[in-house]
Amino acid sequence: MNRILNRIFAVSLAVFMASAVATAEIVKVDTKSSSMVLDATKGKKLKHLYYGANITDADASSLKSAGAANRDAYPDYGLITVPETALSAVHSDGNMTLDLRVDGVEHRKDGKGDLTVIRLKDAYYPFTVNVNYRTYPDADVMETWTDILHGEKGTVKLTRFASGYIPVRYGNVWLSNLYGAWGNETHVDAQPLAHGMKVIKNRDGVRNSHFAHSEVMFSLDGKPQENTGRTIGAALCYSGNYKLRIDTDASDYHHFFAGINEEDSPYNLKKGEVFTTPVLALSYSNDGLSGVSRNFHRWARNHRMAHGNELRKILLNSWEGVYFDINEAGMDKMMEDIASMGGELFVMDDGWFGVKYPRDNDKVGLGDWRVDKRKLPNGIDGLIKSARKHGVKFGIWIEPEMVNVKSELFEKHPEYVVKAANREPKYGRGGGQMVLDLGNPAVQDIVFTIVDTLMTKYPDIDYIKWDANMSQLNHGSQYLSADNQSHLFIDYHKGLAKNLDRIRAKYPDVTIQACAGGGGRANYGVLPWFDEFWVSDNTDALQRVYIQWGTSYFYPAVAMASHISATPNHQTHRVTPLKYRIDVAMSGRLGMEIQPQNMTEEEKALCRKAIEEYKSIRPVVQQGDIYRLLSPYDNQGAASLMYTSPEKDRAVFFWWKTEAFRNKQYPRVPMAGLDPDKTYRVTELNRIDNKPMKFEGKTFTGRFLMDNGLEMPVNHSVDNSQRNEWASRVLLLEAVK
Repeated sequence: MNRILNRIFAVSLAVFMASAVATAEIVKVDTKSSSMVLDATKGKKLKHLYYGANITDADASSLKSAGAANRDAYPDYGLITVPETALSAVHSDGNMTLDLRVDGVEHRKDGKGDLTVIRLKDAYYPFTVNVNYRTYPDADVMETWTDILHGEKGTVKLTRFASGYIPVRYGNVWLSNLYGAWGNETHVDAQPLAHGMKVIKNRDGVRNSHFAHSEVMFSLDGKPQENTGRTIGAALCYSGNYKLRIDTDASDYHHFFAGINEEDSPYNLKKGEVFTTPVLALSYSNDGLSGVSRNFHRWARNHRMAHGNELRKILLNSWEGVYFDINEAGMDKMMEDIASMGGELFVMDDGWFGVKYPRDNDKVGLGDWRVDKRKLPNGIDGLIKSARKHGVKFGIWIEPEMVNVKSELFEKHPEYVVKAANREPKYGRGGGQMVLDLGNPAVQDIVFTIVDTLMTKYPDIDYIKWDANMSQLNHGSQYLSADNQSHLFIDYHKGLAKNLDRIRAKYPDVTIQACAGGGGRANYGVLPWFDEFWVSDNTDALQRVYIQWGTSYFYPAVAMASHISATPNHQTHRVTPLKYRIDVAMSGRLGMEIQPQNMTEEEKALCRKAIEEYKSIRPVVQQGDIYRLLSPYDNQGAASLMYTSPEKDRAVFFWWKTEAFRNKQYPRVPMAGLDPDKTYRVTELNRIDNKPMKFEGKTFTGRFLMDNGLEMPVNHSVDNSQRNEWASRVLLLEAVK
């Protein structure tokens, strides 16, 4: 009897021990309002169980009973070949399969954030993937990425390398993504997710946000709403070629993958080398599209962009004012004019350099960053003295990643450009522009030296406009070995990051704008080093309403350069009143892109007043919380959004007419983001009307304004000679005690 009992006890103990070993290790990664839950049982596949609103530890431990996703959290290719995967590789012996299993979990502090690292190891090969999750105490955005390495004898070829994967439960799910073209960037497309594969990708090589964006939003409760509804936002933080895949298969999930575009870019990973994928930033909100936007904006200002919590200066850029017609007297006059209107910074654009090949057009001179003394006899020093005289800061335009065939640099070093062996090159802008090969350390030194020389010789330079006007039309590196030509696109952006690290280490305080043929570099891959980006080369106010609306999905106003330009507009030839152009530009980082000498004194006075008023609202616009209210894409004839201070004691409301038809009915727009129990006084900014609106100076509770809004007159009360089809309003709301 005792022997039987002992045997039963031994069997029971063995079962218990086996059960204990296999017990799931639940890993819960939390932001302020969201949770990611994973099953990280050692020796098993890492499983994604949940991503959404915050849940308790108790609920996390019971997720499987509630129908958790229970999908591989970082799907690998090989043992099952049918599903879409995040990672695929060819081992040094030719084997194309992976079998990644949990080997350990680590939690630690990582700068200002909290880092969770889940180590995955292949069941047979010495091949490791670290899946990383980082959160911040002050942000509602979660970052994930992977580190890939191996100890195999030879090279392992990585053929797919996504940063992350999220299963989104099938249902009435809508996808919002951004698309466009040069001069027409960042338009919003919102569609229900259908069966099949949705792919959003970039192959430009240098810039990645002209035609599409590496950010998307998933609305889980049907058609996207701005301030209500469960919403997931995702942003791949990469400056190069990307690919977003959404596979809606026969399962109960939409499978979302995001990472570097692997097309024509397999990566040969050497033993001991670490391949780190870009960060995939995720945010969840119950407060709709604008809720996710507010999360991304706060995270960006605090953690993902240069000087995100600092106010930007109001500037005049010379480009649309004079184009290549740079001269010393003209620059001095533009500085005088912007100073007289209250501006704080003047930026001299293209056309200031070149000796053997003077930069009089876009066909010559790139690469030769020496001052053209014909145009500027007293050099940059003379312009900086002018800036000091007029009480403004000075900025300058460069395009350091590019070169013209007609340049001294190209004549000395034709081996520095991106070019395929045995092929005639394809040229870019102006018929003679080429891309420098930033994968080459010698080229990296040249690019760094361009900035270093300018900043060393002219330490008063306050602002750099860094442009990039060409795609990588050619696939070929004269630096990389023959067997590593597929590294071209990836190594280019590694080299760019190395350069920017060096520049920021030496010049941490200079403001740098990412311009790339317009809005080609509106991405979180470059913003850790850049303060802002040029939203679009199209400065037409009406089209900017649409472009900046889409841009605001993921990017805060402090990052969006928005300029008052001339009329007729240089891109669309549309005629819009100055008031309208001002009101649109004030919803971003206000600047001017115009020749002040062509303005009337009345127009200068209106700009002077607008600049003064913008300074008073600049903290709210550039550092406040956005609430998009009426979308221009809803075709209601108007668009409206507002910013509120974190304390909800000040807010700025924008309203723009987008259509003009006789007797058209426009909706009244309820406000959002106010304190319902506070009372707000209403003041119109940039007023041109002969008499104030009825609610000017009146007070209303936040509850009333959010329930009802205020009636916006669709025409301005001005003299007959000034009447036109346009109307726009900017209201300042200030809490009263």
